Amino acid sequence: MRARITVVGIGADGWAGVPPGLRALVDDAEVVLGGPRHLALLAPRPGQHRVPWPVPLRAGLPSLLAEHAGRRVAALATGDPLLSGIGTTLVDLLGPDAVEVHPGLSSVALARARLGWSAESAAVVSVVGRDPALVLRELAPGRRVVALSSDATTPGTLARLLVEQGYGASLLTVLGDLGAPTETRLDTTAAAWDAAADARVPPLNVVALDLRGPVVGSWTAGLPDEAYEHDGQLTKRDLRAAALARLAPQPGQLLWDLGAGAGSIGVEWLRAHPTCRAVAVEADPARAARIARNAARLGVPGLDVRTGRAEDVVATLPGAVAHPDAVFVGGGATAPGLLDRCRQALLGRGPGSRLVVHGVTLETEALLARMHAEHGGELTRTSVEHAAPIGSFRGWSPARAVTQWSWTVPTTASTDRETS
Repeated sequence: MRARITVVGIGADGWAGVPPGLRALVDDAEVVLGGPRHLALLAPRPGQHRVPWPVPLRAGLPSLLAEHAGRRVAALATGDPLLSGIGTTLVDLLGPDAVEVHPGLSSVALARARLGWSAESAAVVSVVGRDPALVLRELAPGRRVVALSSDATTPGTLARLLVEQGYGASLLTVLGDLGAPTETRLDTTAAAWDAAADARVPPLNVVALDLRGPVVGSWTAGLPDEAYEHDGQLTKRDLRAAALARLAPQPGQLLWDLGAGAGSIGVEWLRAHPTCRAVAVEADPARAARIARNAARLGVPGLDVRTGRAEDVVATLPGAVAHPDAVFVGGGATAPGLLDRCRQALLGRGPGSRLVVHGVTLETEALLARMHAEHGGELTRTSVEHAAPIGSFRGWSPARAVTQWSWTVPTTASTDRETS
């Protein structure tokens, strides 16, 4: 069966670089979709409808595609349409059987070729229409990143972010109009970036980053406490690592971080994989704003921060975030019905979904002991001590002990006490 939409990737060399067979597919289409720049490459063709992408794109696509259902539709894209491109969006909306993709040479492949970087030696981060702070998730000495730019301002923005994080010595290579006769290259460092460099950047560019700076923290759970801005309401490093070990972040999965404090659990869940998702709920507006700042600074600006009491917020979460794979309750566990609401949400998600709750008060500890007795799981009590001065000597300074209850939805429903 013929695909309902054919997507053709175009390189910086324009329409002339598209193979004849693919040009024929576009010429034969009744409707051609694309950005104004791509549509302008086509010669006039009587009777062919040429339609620019809607704004906002994803919200407007369903009605646009429905309008042209049953017609021969082609779409023009830049480079590889499945590399943070329109091809990915169309497949998400229509399914793979309804989209026929013919990729061009991607800007990432060209950038790696110019620099001699292998595919496995560099991460790819798209900041096209996204927060440039996403690049900060990749910070590590010697790390290589290929960043897909939104426009000519992106390289300067990235340079400033790197300087703020102590990565001013990082090497920036800005490659413009890759594959075109007008291709450009600008080599500098983040610290040396200035207005003159801004003026030399073409709108179509890719930024290659060879990162030079300090170790920010572990890529596994347990960033230093100093990595977070907080007012004391912070799940400390050792307990955070223990909680995340049981929450077990998985690619694409969703976390609720309730009573989020400084947001450290949600932040490190998101840092585990680029496709992880998280909602942080915090009742205090000042702390909620602080969570957002922590998330941006640590490279996960997509953390969904919601202000309000956890028991109120979770009851009104929309469909896209209403079914978590894991829930962490760092504060407010004694709110009436909250833990039952969390368990029901996880039971609805299915076997393997995880709940972790921390408590420091006697009241919360009694609740967690009861939940453990009724529903099983793992109940632990952790006390961490740090060496501190005692006069001219040193001794152990204990932190407040924390009780942790962790529970996983059982795999076999027939033996699950929760179904009774």
